[in-house]
Amino acid sequence: MSAPEALTSRIQSALTGPLAALGLDVEAVEVSSAGKRRIVRVAVDQDGGVTLDDVADATRAVGVVLDGDLSSTMGAQPYTLEVTSRGVDRPLTLPRHWRRNVSRLVKVKLAAGGTVTGRLASYDEEADGGFVLEVSGREQRLTYAEVAKALVQVEFNRPTEADEPELDPDLDTDVDENEEDD
Repeated sequence: MSAPEALTSRIQSALTGPLAALGLDVEAVEVSSAGKRRIVRVAVDQDGGVTLDDVADATRAVGVVLDGDLSSTMGAQPYTLEVTSRGVDRPLTLPRHWRRNVSRLVKVKLAAGGTVTGRLASYDEEADGGFVLEVSGREQRLTYAEVAKALVQVEFNRPTEADEPELDPDLDTDVDENEEDD
């Protein structure tokens, strides 16, 4: 393991407990250099999504760990801390990622080749399990092992049940093409 990978791993391990106490999962830690400074990026997530208050709380907790327990590991080099939510551009790699995206549109690149896009209907919590996509009105079951990469698709006009009009059963919805407008 290289020195940067070891630093990243140590930071991630040190942050897991304090962020879990806030109800947050550490999704990613990245450390890069920018001139004489380091940039430490930490992505967090939780069921129901992350709010700005969650990010602020996480930023304080990460700062305490980096300036306290990891101060000797970080060294004298100054750093810039960025704490963010996981974001939709990160691939679904763990069962909890699938859980948090039930009912969302997901594009799956298959390890055997090809892609499948569908709405995530269900998932298995076990790492050796899988998930079900609704594709063109049919369910398709896949295992996590069959996935090369899976990403949530952004939907600007996502259909919801509230968007569907309710029909009044007492209304006559038949249209007579021979009727003339007044």
